[in-house]
Amino acid sequence: MSDFPQILFPLLLTTFAGLATGIGGLIVLMSKKPNPRVLSVALGFSAGVMIYVSMIEIFPKARLSLTPDYGEKLAYVLTTLLFFGGIFLIALIDKLVPSFENPHEIHELKDMEKAVDRDKLLRMGLFSALAIGIHNFPEGLATFFSAMDDTGIGLSIALAVAIHNIPEGIAVAIPVLYATNSRRKAFGYSLLSGLSEPVGAVIGVLVLLPVFSPAMLGFSFAMVAGIMVFISLDQLLPTAEKYGEHHLAIYGLISGMAVMATSLVLLS
Repeated sequence: MSDFPQILFPLLLTTFAGLATGIGGLIVLMSKKPNPRVLSVALGFSAGVMIYVSMIEIFPKARLSLTPDYGEKLAYVLTTLLFFGGIFLIALIDKLVPSFENPHEIHELKDMEKAVDRDKLLRMGLFSALAIGIHNFPEGLATFFSAMDDTGIGLSIALAVAIHNIPEGIAVAIPVLYATNSRRKAFGYSLLSGLSEPVGAVIGVLVLLPVFSPAMLGFSFAMVAGIMVFISLDQLLPTAEKYGEHHLAIYGLISGMAVMATSLVLLS
């Protein structure tokens, strides 16, 4: 397989980003309570990276990739439609996930201590793992194809997605820990919940890579930009504000944008 060296690094990046949910599991096992202020800044930082790279780098690249086949005007229209198509896709996935098992609700240890229905807690943890898997699948595609086109952008997106996945691992580990009293199971389920990201990358290799073209890259990038903007505005920023101060979330957001902008300038 002559393309294997080319796809190995994007696959490894996507796997790293996905399995960062396991870091969330380790945080639960090693501490009594996640530090909400640090979590708030980290989530804001992740949102800043995603929003900046989506609007400044990925959207223009999508338009540029579509221009040779469709012309400048139609390429702009298609990029815009696909951008909102990506938003619609991830919003639909989000809508289909029951709110009770919302993977972006970080259940605190003190709340779990008050709960007496262990079956309900276990169900919460397992559904959170399933929901995270559904959410993370398109993120795996996004990370993979971004890294295929540009290693620098792929690294930045993988880092942002990894930060984003840490609190999701916490959301899985806490209810499983209190339902089963098993640290091994709590960590194991949090780690497994991130596997859909490398699975998304593998499907990208098997299904989309054989028909890969500049136009296909443009379609993928436009939808990826929409997906990442929605995740940032609908999930990361609200969660960052909930678990910290408003200004901490915004400082994290601006810092993420600044780091992303600096890296793009240095790599250009």
